[in-house]
Amino acid sequence: MKPEEMKQAAVSALEDIKARDIVVMDVRKLTSMTDYMIVASADSNRQTRALSDNVQKKLKALGTEVIGVEGEGSGEWVLVDLGAVVVHIMQPTIREYYNLEQLWGGQPASRKPKLAEPALQP
Repeated sequence: MKPEEMKQAAVSALEDIKARDIVVMDVRKLTSMTDYMIVASADSNRQTRALSDNVQKKLKALGTEVIGVEGEGSGEWVLVDLGAVVVHIMQPTIREYYNLEQLWGGQPASRKPKLAEPALQP
């Protein structure tokens, strides 16, 4: 399966279980370990595990090998490694603390709207 298809399938699996604030980052220019990194928020340990499980089931059904899964024990941050796509499912406080989006060159985890800059007066 192509990385683009894996990315779309993973996002779809996250949306099925109501993940919030899904961010997809193209990290091909930053690392050779993976092509895409997906970060999503979940409201509870139970939801992080359900999201992880759904991503794994959906991608396995499409013929993708799940290389590894970490963090299912605590459920605060679950990582699903699909090779070309790595999925991070995090509870909001953990996501804010680690701020993976900013670390990998994307937008910060905070979704606060930016205030408009005041117009300069001549």
